[in-house]
Amino acid sequence: MIRFNPAGNSIETSAPDWPSELARLAERSSQPGLQAYYRAGCPTGDTPLEQVPLAALDIETTGLDARRDAIVSIGLIPFNLQRIRCREAFYRVVKPDIPLSEESITYHRITHSDIRRASDPASTLNLLLKAMAGRVMVVHYRALERAFLDRAARQYLGEPLFFPVIDTMQLEARMHRGSAQPSWLARLFGRKIESIRLADSRQRYGLPHYHAHHALTDAVATAELLQAQVLTHYQPDTPLRELWY
Repeated sequence: MIRFNPAGNSIETSAPDWPSELARLAERSSQPGLQAYYRAGCPTGDTPLEQVPLAALDIETTGLDARRDAIVSIGLIPFNLQRIRCREAFYRVVKPDIPLSEESITYHRITHSDIRRASDPASTLNLLLKAMAGRVMVVHYRALERAFLDRAARQYLGEPLFFPVIDTMQLEARMHRGSAQPSWLARLFGRKIESIRLADSRQRYGLPHYHAHHALTDAVATAELLQAQVLTHYQPDTPLRELWY
């Protein structure tokens, strides 16, 4: 369920009935791109994973604080449990509303020259919403994608953005930690804490190493990781509700 705090920011309390939630949001929205996205809906929670249209999503940002930092690139690639649809990939470098730092340029290799030729955020968000429509997003650490895209939607489209996700980091945490954060007991007794970073998670499944911090490459890496997670730990007919947030 999605609720709001007194400042008007969204708070994730539990996984909602996403088809009903999107229908409700479509009635509330007046921004054409958001309204069209919400009206496209999504599969119901009892849909088997093998029948769910998915899209892996990754964003690269100037930092980790959505209140102060900004998106610099977005990558999305549609897929299912059998195929990754590379020809339908979406990638954009986005003009941030804050200056690039030297640290950011080193990290993402997106330069001032790239930014001068970049897309404006509002048109990029509307194109992204079209690519997202009807699909369940797959991300590695949902707090980042949700916070930054919600902030960008509020700033450039005038409304918040909500969308269902499967979080591959959270799935790894379930299997190797019991939760996303290591317990104080594990730290106290020096128990080895498995890394759930994207590259380390992929290594556990024998997936190849990719250069990190490119939005489209990381989206492909996330799609492959979910395919491996489902093949190893789940069944293709696992209901969607067991994985989404």
